Order: sequence, then structure tokens, then C-alpha cells
Amino acid sequence: MKFTDGHWLLREGVEAAYPVEVLDVETTPGALRVHAPTYPVRHRLDLQKGPVLTLDVSAPRPDVVGIRLTHFAGGAAARPRFELFPDGRADAVVSADDDTAVLTSGELSVRISRAEPWRVEFVAGDRTLTTSGARDMAVVTDSGRHYLRERLNLGVGDAVYGLGERFGPLVKNGQVVDIWNADGGTTSEQAYKNVPFFLTNAGYGVFVDHPGLVSFEVGSEDVSRVQFSIEGQSMRYFVIYGPTPKEILAKYTALTGRPALPPAWSFGLWLSTSFNTAYDEQTVSSFIDGMAERDLPLSVFHFDCFWMREISWCDFEWDPGTFPDPRGMLARLRDRGLRVCVWINPYIAQRSRLFEEGKANGYLLRRPNGDVWQWDLWQPGLAIVDFTNPEAREWYASKLDALLDMGVDCFKSDFGERIPTDVAYFDGSDPELMHNYYTFLYNRTVFELLRKRRGEGDAVVFARSATAGSQQFPVHWGGDNLSTFESMAESLRGGLSLAMSGFGFWSHDIGGFEGTPKAELFKRWIPFGLLSSHSRLHGNFSYRVPWLFDEESVDVLRRFTRLKATLMPYLYRVATVAHHDGVPMMRAMVVEFPGDPACTHLDRQYLLGDDLLVAPVFTADGTVEYYVPDGEWTHVLTGARVSGPRWVRERHGFDSVPLLARPGAVIPFGAVDDRPDYDYLDDVTLHAYQLADGEVTTRIPALTGEVAATFTTTRDGSVVRVRVDNPPAAWRLLLVGVDAVASADGAVSRHEHGVLIEARGGELTVQIGQEG
Repeated sequence: MKFTDGHWLLREGVEAAYPVEVLDVETTPGALRVHAPTYPVRHRLDLQKGPVLTLDVSAPRPDVVGIRLTHFAGGAAARPRFELFPDGRADAVVSADDDTAVLTSGELSVRISRAEPWRVEFVAGDRTLTTSGARDMAVVTDSGRHYLRERLNLGVGDAVYGLGERFGPLVKNGQVVDIWNADGGTTSEQAYKNVPFFLTNAGYGVFVDHPGLVSFEVGSEDVSRVQFSIEGQSMRYFVIYGPTPKEILAKYTALTGRPALPPAWSFGLWLSTSFNTAYDEQTVSSFIDGMAERDLPLSVFHFDCFWMREISWCDFEWDPGTFPDPRGMLARLRDRGLRVCVWINPYIAQRSRLFEEGKANGYLLRRPNGDVWQWDLWQPGLAIVDFTNPEAREWYASKLDALLDMGVDCFKSDFGERIPTDVAYFDGSDPELMHNYYTFLYNRTVFELLRKRRGEGDAVVFARSATAGSQQFPVHWGGDNLSTFESMAESLRGGLSLAMSGFGFWSHDIGGFEGTPKAELFKRWIPFGLLSSHSRLHGNFSYRVPWLFDEESVDVLRRFTRLKATLMPYLYRVATVAHHDGVPMMRAMVVEFPGDPACTHLDRQYLLGDDLLVAPVFTADGTVEYYVPDGEWTHVLTGARVSGPRWVRERHGFDSVPLLARPGAVIPFGAVDDRPDYDYLDDVTLHAYQLADGEVTTRIPALTGEVAATFTTTRDGSVVRVRVDNPPAAWRLLLVGVDAVASADGAVSRHEHGVLIEARGGELTVQIGQEG
């Protein structure tokens, strides 16, 4: 929201007051309170008017500082509020003298100058990260509405990322971003997943602790500042020191919640009926039979909306005319080794058998006059479940529980963005604050049921809407994209932006949702889809089984589905990092290479975990350009080497994609390629790429997420040693790019990418003879 008319003036109808000095400072253990008049105080008579801003400074966790700006403090505490996870060990140090008031949390300090001009500095070590100076912090009225505003300085070269799943440029500088969930597809400034958090390449991130509308001007209204404002009398924000993007994300997710670990089976291929297609059990069986006949591994089958009767969504009852024996059908699917997902949303159509039940018991959102809130958009007479009512949550969960009893494994928790504000909530929540927060309650209700029924580590949803903290309930997918190369690219931008907002797991509709992709687009999208954390074939009015495009699509899908399965020892370890540390699986290049200025704006490639660079091909003819950071990188699919730092231009067939291993990486490949959930340690092969002298640790996860074994690979000149603390019966080492070995205490054979050594026991020593 813009308040100014250029640098000097305010817009018509806008009045603003800015703190100009510190009147006094109150210190308590771990906290500061500053009273800041918005006018010079030269005489006690000056203090007979306002406004005076109150700043409360605190530290919920090490390296995190919170600032609360308050004008009028007399308002009732509004609900909802974000659930935060403070750390009692923050141990903030507070001091104040005649010049400065300081609170220090870990390596981060906030310094409030007691001399004019007004200045708040955020400092780490001897470096100022950002500042709020004169005329930055403000109390603003605009046509009678009251706002609080803050602006933080952007230094030369400072780039801003995050703010949710946004489909425009990855770097947000120059953009206006309103944190307000909307069902707008992937082609506009609207977003399904709005998160009032951004991080920078300058060593810090900022989280605005306000679940309602937050308006960001990112180097837009004032080109050297990030501005954020809310309507209200009090606003709190947190500055989070990294200094690296990974550390910022780790500390932000520690504050707002770390993602649960999805089950290993969820990393396999999901196949959907698609959205508005006509299907029945015979159709479903034909798809599954077709996948099996073509040797295409499938992990999850998803039933989209028409598993229920038309204009009855949601009643959570199988359409008897289409699925006369749902329990038997689900058993038959389970016998084929498949998990089953069904589509749900939080809306209750008037025709649904649940409408009268929900209305009678007060489970549906009501207008202030007591009427059930309804409209005809999406479903005739649609009403919305009131998740602030504990009984409504139990009621809704009970309907899903019955589906779990029937044999369903998980839910696609769609929608949750178009939440009205002309309503009265059961618990008295503020409707404006609830608009974005509604999705948190909705998806938590679904996820907690799954966790309760299936146990920790076996719960997963496929959710579209989100807000801060929703990363705790994975997985999220990118919404309604189009069947175009442009939309494929915007999907990637959205996923990387969401990852830089604290979300560890993300998926998208392979081939695009709207429209029917041409075969060349579908085949280019497949590697991108399978080299994302989660992978789903889904469309709107057309099916996404590959043989409907061409036979080569079948081959491409087989190749990359099986590749992902063999990468699961690596991918599931990366997933545990997202779970434990909050660092996402899919990472913008700047997350891994913050010191490389060439990575600042890159949004057509990414790191999958620490060690795999992926550059999707966005052209039909296979031409692709991507950037390789410093070092000798290796094409995983061919063994060819690429030296960086430099830009690379290549041309790839449909069965290929730039997938490069980082120099010095030791990546475990599994022995199973037809399912994602297996014993990753059994017969594992370590692929070692361009080892330098030193030590590399490779942890192999169990399906529980715990470490099954740790391999330690050490190179000293021409000698490579590998030790494992829990050795499997058999394992291998592939020295990629090595032509020969002089000696090895294991059987040696040539491999198309190097030399393969069979190992037994807990230690292997290899003398390299020649490197290619």
C-alpha cells in the first residue's frame, strides 16, 4: 500500500506521524520498552498531545529480535495469532545509556539511538544489516483508516526473496505484494500461499507477525527500502539473522514450525483421474493396468472431485452410480500395492447431506445476523466449515476418518483461499485476520487426523492454500497452472519462492492443469516433475496418462520415475534435513551459493538438496541455458564434465535434462527402481564425483527417517578410503570420471561413468591409477 506522492509529499487524504526521538527507555530482563514521540519535545507542555509510539523489543530465539510498534494499546487482543515456538534459551542481553538502547540476541543486536535523528539499527558483529531511519516508522491515517508502517533500508545489491508462492520474478525488488490468499491461478500477482516473511542476500530475514493483510512495497514505493504496513494499532515484526539463507530459513522455521517428514511412499509417482474428467472404476483400472503393462512404477492413485456426486461437494460419500463398491475397489487397489488419495475441500454444498447437519449444530460460518454464509460460486448454495469451532473440527475429521476406515490413505486438501470477511466466527476471531489463517486450521485438522490414525511419519496431505506455519503440514502443490512452457517456468518460480518462505516440500501438475499439453511440452515437464520433491500427473479436462501423448512419453516417464526411485537414499536424507533443520529440498541457487553474484536472480534452475543441480528444459527443441558455479561438475546421466563458473548452452533429447552432481559429492543410489519405499542401505552404491582431498560424510536414512548407516569417504592424494558404521551385506563405490585403479580390496569392474568397486564389510581402500 502506497502512502506517499514521490519522495517529499503524502498522497491526498493521507496523514503520517513519525517517531523523532526517544523520550525514555525501560529495561527488564530480556526486553526493552521505548517511548518515542512523533514531535520534538522541547518543553513538558509538548507532552500533552500525541501520537507517541511505544516500541517493545524482545528476543524469542537466539539471533531473532522482535519489535512491536504500538500506537493505541487499549484494543482487545484479536484472534487468531500465529502459533510461534519461542526458545527460552534466547538469553537476550539488554543495556541502555545516554546514547543508545541495545538488545542483543545471539549475534544480532538492535540499537535504538537516543540522539536525533531517529534511527533503529540491526547489527551483527561489526556490520549493519539494515536500518529504520527518520520517516520510516510511521503512524498513518488514510481517509480515516489507521495504519502502522515500517520501512527497512535496502543496501546496494540487496535482493529480497520469499513472501510465499509467487509466480513472478524470484527477486521481489520492485514488486508490490499484498499478503492475501486468493484463488487466482499461477499467471497473476495473486497467490494461494501468502507468507509475510522475506529473506535477503544481506544476511537477514523479516517475519511480520500478522495473519491478516500485510502490504509490502519491496523497493517499489521507495526504491531503497522494503516497506510493510498493516491496518491497526499494533504491529510486530521479527528480524532474523543468518547470515546465510540456509541459516535464516532454519531460524525462521524454528520460530514458526518445522515440516513433518512425509512418508517415503509419497515420493513416488502420483496419478490422478484429473479434475473434470468422466471416470469410474473401469477407467481407474484401465489407467493402472496401462501403467503396469508399460512397466511404469506408480505409488499413489488419486481420485479427484467427481468421486462424489455432482453439486454435493463435499458430502464425503462415493457416488453410488459410479462407484457401487468403493470399499472393495479400495481393497483391490491396495492389493496392487497402491496408496489412495481422495480430493476434499472445506466447503459444503447445499445439496450435501452434511449441510443441514452442519447448519443445525453451528458448524458452518455464519453472517453477523446469524444466517449461514452462502454463495453459488463453485458449488450451489456453498457454505464453509467454521474450523474455529472445536466441535466442527471433530465433525469434519470424523467424516474423513470414515474414509480412512474404508481404505483411503491420504487427502488432497484443496481450496481454502476464498474465505469471506463478512462473517462471524464461533470463537470471535477477527474475519480479516482469519482470511489467510483459515487454511492453517483447515489443513491442520486434516493432517492431525492422519497423524493420529497413521502415526508419525506416515501422514501426508496434498494442499493448495497456505500461510505462515502451514509448512508443518506437507505437501503443498502449486495450483492451477497452464499447459505452456511459460507456465512451466512460472511454476518453478512459484516453488522456489515458496521454498524461500520456509516450505520444505512442493509439487506441481506435470504437463500443466489447464488445457492439454502438446507431447513435446509433456515430455519436457516430466523430468522437472520427477526431480521435484513430490511428483503428480494431473489435469483439468484431460487425462495425463503418457500413452495418450505418444509412446516416447511413456519411455521418458519410465526413465525419470525409475531414476527418482534409485535416488531415494539421497532424496529421503534431504527430506530429513527439511524436517529437522527447515532447509527445503528444492533450493534456489542463491540458497546454496550466496557468495556467487551470478546466482542472485537465477530462477530457471535449482539445487535438489545439496549436491544435485537441475535445469529444466523450457523449449520444445531441447535448447537450454544454465549457470554452473565454480568447480568441476558432472552430468549424472552421461558422466560428462562441466567446469564452472560459466554459462552453459546445451541441447537435450526428451530422455535427458541437465542434472549435475556437485564437485566432491558422494551421492547414494539405491538398488530398487520400481518403488520409493525400500531398504535404502541394502546394496547401495555410492557415486563419488570429483573427490578432493578431505572427508565427505554420507548418511543413509531408514524409512523412519532415522540414520541407518553413515559412510565416511576420505581422499588423501590417490588413496580413497570409505568406512561405514553399520555395513550392509553388500555395497559399492563408483568413482565417477576415474579410468582405472591400481589396487582395491574389492572386485573392480568398468562402468560407463568410471570404475565400480564391490565392497564387503565396513571399510574399503582404493588406490586410484588414472583419472579421466
